[in-house]
Amino acid sequence: MIRIKNIYRWRIVLLLCLFETVGIAMYGQNHPRAAAKRMQKEATDSLNISKKASETKDKLLKDKKKVETAVIAADSIIGDSIATENRHKLKELTTKVTPNVALVPSDSIQAALNKKIWTPNPVKATWLALVIPGGGQIYNRKYWKLPIIYGGFAGCAYALSWNNKMYKDYMQAYKDARDEKWESTSITDLIPPGYNISHEQLTTILQKRKNLYRRYRDMSIFAFIGVYLISVIDAYVDAELSNFDISPDLSMRIEPAVINNQFGKMTSNRSLGVQCSFRF
Repeated sequence: MIRIKNIYRWRIVLLLCLFETVGIAMYGQNHPRAAAKRMQKEATDSLNISKKASETKDKLLKDKKKVETAVIAADSIIGDSIATENRHKLKELTTKVTPNVALVPSDSIQAALNKKIWTPNPVKATWLALVIPGGGQIYNRKYWKLPIIYGGFAGCAYALSWNNKMYKDYMQAYKDARDEKWESTSITDLIPPGYNISHEQLTTILQKRKNLYRRYRDMSIFAFIGVYLISVIDAYVDAELSNFDISPDLSMRIEPAVINNQFGKMTSNRSLGVQCSFRF
C-alpha cells in the first residue's frame, strides 16, 4: 500500500511539472514583449560586460605604457648622469696640469747608486787600520768588530802594565839581594811575614820570579802587536772580499756512483764507488 501511494505521489509531481512547463511556453508565446525585454536585457548585460572588459584592457594597456615610459625616462636619466660624470672625469684628466718635476742631475743619481752599492777600497782600509787601530773596521762599516779589537788592545795593555810592574819589583829585590841588602823594603815587601828562608834560596827565587815576569811582559808586547796586525789583516780581507759573491747554493754532496774502469782488462769495465761533489 505504501508503495502504491508513493507511485501516485510521483505521478502527481510529474504532472504538475508538465503543466508548469506548458504554461510558461504558452505565456511566452502569448507575451512576446516580455521575452524581447528579457532578451534585450541579456544582450545589454553582455554588452556591458564586454565594454567593462575592453575598458579594463585599455586601462591595463595605458598603465603598461606609462610604466614603460617611466622606465625609459629613468634609463635615459641614469645614462645621461653617467655620461655627464664620464665627461667631467675626462675633462679633469685632459685639463690636469702636469706637475713641474725638477730634473735630477746625473751626478746625484750616480752618487745615490754608489751610496747604495758601496764597496770599500782594500788599500785605503789597510792604511787606516795601520794608522788608527780599528780605523779599517770603521771604514768598512763593520762597527760590531770594534769592541773585540779594542777589548784585545785593552787586555794586552793591562797584561803588559802588570807584568812590567812585577818585573821591576823583582828586579829591584834581586839587585838588593845580590848586594846583600836584606833589610831593604824591596825584599821585605815581597816576603810573607814569618817566612824563614836562607839568603841563597831567596836570591834564587827572586831571580826566577824576575825572569818569569820579564817573559810575561815580552809575551804581552807580542800579544799587543798580534792584535794590531790581526786588525790590519781583518780590515784588508774584509774590504777585499766585500764584492765576493756568496751563492746560497753552496753545498757538498756525497752519493754512490758507477765508475768506468778504462785500464782494467782482466776485470769488468765498470765498478761501484762513492762520488763527492762540491757546488760553488
